[in-house]
Amino acid sequence: MANQPTTAIIAVPTLPAKQVYVMAGIYLLAGLAIGYLFRASQLPSSSTQPGVVASSAAQGAQQRQGMAPQPGAGQANPHAGVMGSRMPSISDMKQMADKKAAPLLDQLKKDPNNSAVLAKLGAIYYATHQFKEAAAYYGKSLQGDPKNVGVRTMLAVTLDSDGDADGALAQLNQALTYDAKDANALFDLGMIRLQGKKDPRGALAAWQQLLKLNPQLSADRKAEVQKLMADVQASLSAQHGMGQQGTGQHGNAQEGTEGAPGNAGQKTNSN
Repeated sequence: MANQPTTAIIAVPTLPAKQVYVMAGIYLLAGLAIGYLFRASQLPSSSTQPGVVASSAAQGAQQRQGMAPQPGAGQANPHAGVMGSRMPSISDMKQMADKKAAPLLDQLKKDPNNSAVLAKLGAIYYATHQFKEAAAYYGKSLQGDPKNVGVRTMLAVTLDSDGDADGALAQLNQALTYDAKDANALFDLGMIRLQGKKDPRGALAAWQQLLKLNPQLSADRKAEVQKLMADVQASLSAQHGMGQQGTGQHGNAQEGTEGAPGNAGQKTNSN
């Protein structure tokens, strides 16, 4: 699928209101769904970070959408009593991440190549929007466990959150060489193609593969994927209709232009 012809789907200033609402709905759903739909079964568990990883996907989605993270979404605000009611700054979040990471860093002093501990550190820094640190820890984790599809998929999500969609897609494609039907990798592949690469048809292809290879998917998760696919297809249809309408208008304008010189010529001859 080509990227450029479909770029207008993301933002077309002259779209009718109905089509704008359809497209806005896609990205609202995307913001709610990215990383959330399957992520819980993928991340390493850690007693040192209760609640942080659970909120990381929602915060990452909001960051992609250009929104401030909402710490209260889906859990109690972990920063209450520390930051008061104000939203923590990036610097505040870095300090909180460093504090949560301290016990794990102590473990690394004894076992510096522990892939599980490194992945937990990646999850902490991802949850607090420290994407470069998170990517570094996920990368180190994969050095000792390169076929860990869950960690590689989280590295991809982290790279995308940091603006590296191409790097994210490369990691997802590599993950799928180890497990071609991994639901998380396929879901995120679609999301990053849609949001990072403005490639709705590529997103549809990834999600079609997800549904085809994962018949055991729960009904609610399947419904979420199908809803995303339906909204993307609706926006593509709306864009296609606009293109046809624009072509028709252009054709009419050409006919009028071509008619004018002819009429003018006839008038000149009559004189």
